[in-house]
Amino acid sequence: MISILKKLFGLGPNINFKELIAQGALLIDVRTEPEFKKGHVKGAINMPLQTLNTQTSKLKESQIIITCCASGMRSSTAKNMLISKGFKHVHNGGSWMKLI
Repeated sequence: MISILKKLFGLGPNINFKELIAQGALLIDVRTEPEFKKGHVKGAINMPLQTLNTQTSKLKESQIIITCCASGMRSSTAKNMLISKGFKHVHNGGSWMKLI
């Protein structure tokens, strides 16, 4: 049961997201534009979850990508969506607040 929950929410080994970002990982905030405008991680790009499917051509499949949102739910969905489209290095960063 726990492994199913971990897979669903993108949980796994501890990852140093700040280090990945410092090394050039792309941080995609999948919250809505109004949410993003209220605050976000410096350097993050806003690709709302509902439009992510239409914006994947702007991304490189080999790039390290970290998704984030308000709680981790939408970023988990975004991670799984990107992986299903062939992106290989995608991590669910969870809440954008913990990535600051």
